[in-house]
Amino acid sequence: MGLGGVYVGTAGIPVSAKRRNTIDGIRRVAELGLNAMELEFVRGVNLSAESAAKAREVSRELGVLLTAHAPYYINLLSEKPDVRRASVERIVESAKVAYIAGAWSVVFHPGYYGSYSSSAAVEVVREALKQVIKTISDMGIRIWVRPETMGGLAEVGSLEEVIAVVEGLDYALPAVDFAHIYARSLGAVNDRESFRKILEAIEARLGSEALKNMHVHLSGIDYGERGERSHLNFDESRFNWVDAVEVLKEFKIEGVVISESPNLEGDALKILEVLRS
Repeated sequence: MGLGGVYVGTAGIPVSAKRRNTIDGIRRVAELGLNAMELEFVRGVNLSAESAAKAREVSRELGVLLTAHAPYYINLLSEKPDVRRASVERIVESAKVAYIAGAWSVVFHPGYYGSYSSSAAVEVVREALKQVIKTISDMGIRIWVRPETMGGLAEVGSLEEVIAVVEGLDYALPAVDFAHIYARSLGAVNDRESFRKILEAIEARLGSEALKNMHVHLSGIDYGERGERSHLNFDESRFNWVDAVEVLKEFKIEGVVISESPNLEGDALKILEVLRS
């Protein structure tokens, strides 16, 4: 279940890559001494099957683990049935292309509460996720599918909610964005004890194996009264990312840690430095 260690990388093509394409991005990641890259399908699944197959080949050759992020405009809780249907299709399409690319894991944002209570929203997202998993499983696709912890208070995605969404489902685990959790808590979750509680909750509900199969996002972040406003570099944020990384080390997690700071590789290298220290 685990990857046998921690992979660290960037959310998309590193800023310093000379050419803005997936293959050069993977090569640049390896040159930097990092070993993971998230394929950003955030504005649409824009990687052809041919490019995905090439990405698989190059990433395996260089020892770079790939993950993927499904499009931002997913809302599994929309009042419009066609939006809900299209949202499921976008996650399926992301999983399909990511799988061709040899990716290990695909992340998605569940959507907005709208008129739903938290418990009702969890049920709706859970049913949609079951549909996604069945669809890709029927296609012979094996990839982890992960609802992400979200930073905005209008968005479904508290730690409790994403755990409840995936509990007991095959090939489903949370994507844990520590910066989002910090922003959602309006700055309250920002020390080692708080970060430990996150991993303890995952272990208690999803088993110790879940800690050997983590997909983590980290960045600096700005928040207001409704939660997340924007991602920042570590240096510009009050988010205590060093303690978050130290707690990941303490729990001996395995999986992937992705930097989503604007300075993608700069902060990814900082994460790697703390992990190795």
